[in-house]
Amino acid sequence: MAHASARRGNEKRAWARTQNSLTTRATSQKEGVMLVSRIVSVMAVTAGLLAAAPASAQFFLKSRDFSGARVTGAEPGMTGPALADATPGELRAALVWNLRAALNVAALQCQFEPTLLTLGNYNAILKDHEVELRESYVTLEKYFTRLNKNKKAGQTELDKFGTRVYSGFSTVSGQLSFCQTAATIGHDALFIRRGTLGDLAQDRMRELRASLATWGEQFRRGINYQALTFAALPPFGNDKCWRKGTYQAKKCGALRIATR
Repeated sequence: MAHASARRGNEKRAWARTQNSLTTRATSQKEGVMLVSRIVSVMAVTAGLLAAAPASAQFFLKSRDFSGARVTGAEPGMTGPALADATPGELRAALVWNLRAALNVAALQCQFEPTLLTLGNYNAILKDHEVELRESYVTLEKYFTRLNKNKKAGQTELDKFGTRVYSGFSTVSGQLSFCQTAATIGHDALFIRRGTLGDLAQDRMRELRASLATWGEQFRRGINYQALTFAALPPFGNDKCWRKGTYQAKKCGALRIATR
């Protein structure tokens, strides 16, 4: 009887230990599931925030810094064609019109990268800053009329000026850096007060002009991609060059290194 009673006591204690072990394991699994759930939630929120933010490194690990000093418009090349005898107000209007032209070119040429938002932002800028844009155009009309013999001749010169400004922002070799820079400026234009587009143009025109040049990756600038070498492929289609799956250099010559 004593042995039977002891055996039953051992069985009860073993059963209790088993239950405690199962309970502990279930609790750990539950906590693990809750932790994973929290991690997934945090990652989802982070991804949402990143998706909502303007992209800043679509093309390079590190982009070229094009920032420069504020301009007035009198500096060579800042308004495109030089404007002789222009007043500060007329130069500011020309910078506004240059900024509008650049963002228009970006809206057309940079749609290959949708995250730049150049098209949608440009359309919003036209609406949000329509008064200042209209006033800038009127100022330029008066400037070219003042410098020419009549209003018709002035309008002709204004049209030529506009064509040259647009042509000055057309780029091929510097497309990536231009698109990225124009996108950041367009994004900033959406959040400035109305009537201050001229200030933005003065602050960022030097940067915008500099982005038209050809620039590439800045994180690893020492790599000369033009000097990379590649092994030439062996003549797979020529059965005379192969014997039991092994290339026969004696028959077809040693493989050479091709330089790009």
